[in-house]
Amino acid sequence: MRQRVITAAVALVVFIPIIWYGEFVIELAAALLAVVGVYELFRMKGLEIASFEGVLSALGAVFLVLPKDRWFFFLPEKADNFILFYLTVMILLGGLVASKNMYTISQAGFPVITSLYVGVGFQNFVSARHTGFVVLLYALFVVWSTDIGAYFIGKRFGKRKLWPEVSPNKTIEGSLGGILSAVVVSFLFLTLTPNKELFVYNLPIMLLITVVFSIVGQFGDLVESSIKRHYDVKDSGNILPGHGGILDRFDSLLFVFPIMHLFGLF
Repeated sequence: MRQRVITAAVALVVFIPIIWYGEFVIELAAALLAVVGVYELFRMKGLEIASFEGVLSALGAVFLVLPKDRWFFFLPEKADNFILFYLTVMILLGGLVASKNMYTISQAGFPVITSLYVGVGFQNFVSARHTGFVVLLYALFVVWSTDIGAYFIGKRFGKRKLWPEVSPNKTIEGSLGGILSAVVVSFLFLTLTPNKELFVYNLPIMLLITVVFSIVGQFGDLVESSIKRHYDVKDSGNILPGHGGILDRFDSLLFVFPIMHLFGLF
């Protein structure tokens, strides 16, 4: 427990100034986190990131995360980040030809899905911050309050398993408690924040979609649990002592941010 507290405190000391400042700092931080996320997925599968597909997968994630206007300004105006990402896909598929079919499309699929999963998630993390600090903070509060509420309410009242084949410790009561916790925290945050104009919906609608974001965040957590169970690993990595890897900490957010974008919050 002490190790977990120390790690969390150090992470917050580093993380808060980055998200507060934003700009190119958060872009570089998100790109680095994306590369670590790719590394963790490759490690779980037993692959080396210092390989043909590993380098291209990491590069594809970075291409998705870093805004074109700042980092790839030399490209033609109509070129975009997705085209850069697709270049890595084309090169991966080119490996089928170069290897004379020793490298297959099934093998190429893993690095593509990996870079999309991690890259799009952190791309929207950056976009949320560029819209406004309070928008990013809202998302963090939704996910954090969901996790905390689900843990404590599940521990106290949990009886019925939510999805035992994937995550045996999660309960339906805990899940509902997480949603309730997210709504309460969001109500307080949205009521007290001085930058309400950054949110495109009124308070009742925001609370309704908070329920959606809380559910999506829990689903993102289950997805990562499913991946770890498939590869028979406890944590995605060990970069955060007592907390696991980057994907263990960002799994919910990688699902929530794209859905926030879909709902037009940034």
